[in-house]
Amino acid sequence: MFYKDERLALFIDGSNLYAAAKALGFDIDYKLLRQEFMRRGKLLRAFYYTALLENDEYSPKEYTDSMGRRKVKGNMDIELAVDAMELAPRVDHIVLFSGDGDFRPLIESLQRQGVRVSVVSTIRSQPPMISDDLRRQADNFIELEELKDVIGRPPREEDFAPRQNAAANER
Repeated sequence: MFYKDERLALFIDGSNLYAAAKALGFDIDYKLLRQEFMRRGKLLRAFYYTALLENDEYSPKEYTDSMGRRKVKGNMDIELAVDAMELAPRVDHIVLFSGDGDFRPLIESLQRQGVRVSVVSTIRSQPPMISDDLRRQADNFIELEELKDVIGRPPREEDFAPRQNAAANER
């Protein structure tokens, strides 16, 4: 639930949101995402966190977690958490786009400061992209698939090109 007069901030865990949207078969249009949350309240800030490949010394590590989800570890969780804690006194509601259970203590701390926290991820993928603990801690869970018509766009052609070519070669 959103209120028109509440001050909002968006915190986007880039690799986590990308993986969740991909598991649901669509891409995020970030301009539409921003517009949607501007309609829901007074959007003060929107932050996007991702690890960049700058050189061989710093490279995100890809792995599969215990639930079978493909993860990329780029160590941006701390930056997101610090920024959220610093902004907390100036906002009423934070929307976290991530299913990473590591953010549960952050949500708990923000709530103690009087900030409402909504989490956007999905339970409709196999396996689900959100930790149960994170979903239960949040004031509100927003199913990413339900935002698809508002913030989504079809996946880029290059994502499907190899499969289409392979299917054509089989004929």
